[in-house]
Amino acid sequence: MNPSAAPLPQLRQWHATPASDALDHHGVHPEHGLSEDEAAIRLARHGPNRPTPRAGRSALRRFLAQLKEPLVLVLIGSGMVTAALGEWIDSSVILGVVLINAVIGYLQEGKAEAALAALARAVAAEVTVVRSGRRRRMDAVHLVPGDVVWLAAGDKVPADLRILSGRQLRTVEAALTGEAAPVDKHYDPLPHDTLLADRRNMAYAGTTVVAGQGHGLVVATADATETGRISGLIAAAPEIATPLTRKMGEFAGFLLWVILGLAALTFVIGVLRGESWVAMLMAAVALAVGAIPEGLPAAMSITLAIGVGRMAKRRAIIRHLPAVEALGSTTVICSDKTGTLTENAMTVTALWAGGQHFSVEGQGYKPEGTIRRGELAVPPAPTFPQALRETLIAGTLCNDAALYHEHRQWQITGDPTEAALLVAARKAGLDEATLRQAFARRDELPFDSARQTMATLHEVEGEHVAYAKGALERLLPACRAMLADDGSEVALDVAQAEATARDMAARGLRVLALARRHRQDGAALDDAVLESGLVLLGLVGMIDPPRPRAISAVRACHAAGITVKMITGDHAETARAIAAQIGIVPQAQGATVLTGRELARLDDAALRAAVRRVNVFARVEPEQKLRLVRALQAEGAGGTPGEIVAMTGDGVNDAPALKQADIGIAMGQGGTDVAKEAAAMVLTDDNFATIEAAVEEGRGIYDNLVKFITWTLPTNFGEGLVILAAIVVGATLPITPLQILWINMTTAVLLGLPLAFEPAERGIMRRPPRPPAAPVLDGVLVGRVVLVGVLMLAGSFGLFLLALERGQAMAEARTVAMNVFVAIEIAYLFSCRSLRLPLGAIPLFSNPWVWAGAGAQFALQLLITYWSPMNAAFGTAPIRLQAWGEIAAVAAMAMLVIEIEKRLRR
Repeated sequence: MNPSAAPLPQLRQWHATPASDALDHHGVHPEHGLSEDEAAIRLARHGPNRPTPRAGRSALRRFLAQLKEPLVLVLIGSGMVTAALGEWIDSSVILGVVLINAVIGYLQEGKAEAALAALARAVAAEVTVVRSGRRRRMDAVHLVPGDVVWLAAGDKVPADLRILSGRQLRTVEAALTGEAAPVDKHYDPLPHDTLLADRRNMAYAGTTVVAGQGHGLVVATADATETGRISGLIAAAPEIATPLTRKMGEFAGFLLWVILGLAALTFVIGVLRGESWVAMLMAAVALAVGAIPEGLPAAMSITLAIGVGRMAKRRAIIRHLPAVEALGSTTVICSDKTGTLTENAMTVTALWAGGQHFSVEGQGYKPEGTIRRGELAVPPAPTFPQALRETLIAGTLCNDAALYHEHRQWQITGDPTEAALLVAARKAGLDEATLRQAFARRDELPFDSARQTMATLHEVEGEHVAYAKGALERLLPACRAMLADDGSEVALDVAQAEATARDMAARGLRVLALARRHRQDGAALDDAVLESGLVLLGLVGMIDPPRPRAISAVRACHAAGITVKMITGDHAETARAIAAQIGIVPQAQGATVLTGRELARLDDAALRAAVRRVNVFARVEPEQKLRLVRALQAEGAGGTPGEIVAMTGDGVNDAPALKQADIGIAMGQGGTDVAKEAAAMVLTDDNFATIEAAVEEGRGIYDNLVKFITWTLPTNFGEGLVILAAIVVGATLPITPLQILWINMTTAVLLGLPLAFEPAERGIMRRPPRPPAAPVLDGVLVGRVVLVGVLMLAGSFGLFLLALERGQAMAEARTVAMNVFVAIEIAYLFSCRSLRLPLGAIPLFSNPWVWAGAGAQFALQLLITYWSPMNAAFGTAPIRLQAWGEIAAVAAMAMLVIEIEKRLRR
């Protein structure tokens, strides 16, 4: 048949199909694979091997969503009222402000998604595939149904595969099924009704090969894979109700009723005083327009967007803008261990050979570091101890991994445990390529989960030597002797070997024993070789070491009042040791560790109590993370508020916990697409230190938002007071709605936004997290808002009345009042650069944008005051030099009063 004649179905019960039938269906031979031409045809038909981006809202719906906020609706209503009254300029400006805000919000939405898509392209995996009769490495995104893919230990399965052959092939499918234990694979067909988790002849996209090797036929790619189908079933991540969005929603609702009430009061008072209802309606509109902080939504979006840019530079991509602020509220971080707190690179740190203890320096797969006995460095091969040399040779030869340097970094293929043995040997000057060429492998017994050992047979200097590695409890009973430091065989010291292994395990190290046996006849290996006659060469202790930056990051989190909890699928002893090294627990000895089995036995009440006192959780299955998050978020005893939780995850089954968390954090390099879709933040380097840096940025951004709100609200409050006071005393309005909009919009952009660039204040990570129930503005800041608003009322109304008493025209008096507002805003801006510190303690030029904004605002005030076209549009008029001096004096007095209040508060 012609395989390219018709589209190949990707959804079929391939587990029930014999391997030969699956190959025939796809028109491919396992040794030849697809030709490049045929692969290109299928790629065009099926598309690249990556999930299809979920369709978002239509452009119109995204735009209309920007107009649904209560305060925006009030502005729209005000614009419609002024239009009905024939005030077309006022109406146009009000509705123009609404349009600008909507456009800004519309443009901001989706930028983070573009960054995430770029990340997905950047971290695409490579696979070994058979094309045109030869194996080659290529980007997994180019895989198509019918490709033949080779798998080895450590590989990530790139698509859904029907297994064709395998030798001790085992995969971990926790990311898909939640089953933490490795699954043995075979190629025999299975019944049609076999459950997904029991389909042993299939390897699914996103799972990981942990042992053995084999090859399989690609039967599904991209959205047609089981992982892709699950991803499509998971709803889009919901809108995050962060502390700020919740509080701003409450604030907007409160402000809405206050504004409507004051506007109605203004209208009623004016009408009762005999004023024209049309004039009073315009006054009510002026008060509503003045009291609404029109620039706040845009300023918040832009400030958060600036934070997104800052975080991206620190390797954190934010998918939802409010998540930027949520980080600053975080009280608990629940983190994975492997790759986040640790290097995700197994490293040999301890050796025992010839009865001697050795330490190994260096981290990761970079073959650099010194082997030491005590404080002394061991000389390089071939002069170092013979027992140590034999141990490292055995670890190199009884090994299927590979170590290579590519793209300026050391990388591996195969089992990370075996790769660690190669790195340790290279640190001693033993190169695996040279050893494997000199001592050719003649036979092997692959690792078997039942016997927990692996053995290989080699020809060494004319003799046949079998090397074995595996669990000490399996190899030690089969040993008849051990190797002394000088390479001679001596009596086996079982007690010393077991004590050394216990000591290594207590430090969280994974312990491997290495042994050998001479074979006189060179016969093939069998299980009997491992049952007796072995000589113990040594023990190797290895661990996935903590990231150095993670240690300092955890320390910084603790100083900031943030609790760090480790959640891992690893063993309890390893988790306890790593937690102690990183600083999550004070010391390993006596530290409480809860396992997944123990968690399963706890009811919700017991779990809520346990999760607050325990910081290390081991052997945890992905679905148990959801229970942990909910338990932390639940109210504590006595009604104490729940925690603000940040949760890391990378698997498909982590998605519910990532959604449930206040801030879900997915791994950019090792995470599944489903996890990234559910998360609010994606780490491009999978590093815990990036989380700590993002928390610091989040706190700084929140501080700057509070500074902006504290700075902008007095203007709105003062403008509302001026309108209300004028109506109460029967005076003409000191400022018009159009002038109010000019003040609000120009100052929000030129004066308010520079606060978004304010650098984080010293000691920001030494402050405790904000209490979840704390308001955006505390009592001190509310009092300051009122104080500054009253100062604006007194200054603007006073100079307005003074100008009228001097016989100046109404337009000139209103221009003076308008400039008083702006002058006090400029003075107050410099004070708001820190809400706690006095003006003299703030570095003068640490934020040049503030100076640039103040200069630009002053230039615009000159323009609106003296340029005739703007005089005509905004009802302003040129003012005298004396008036500028009085305006500056009022602003200086306001600054003095504010600084005195700030000092008294301190």
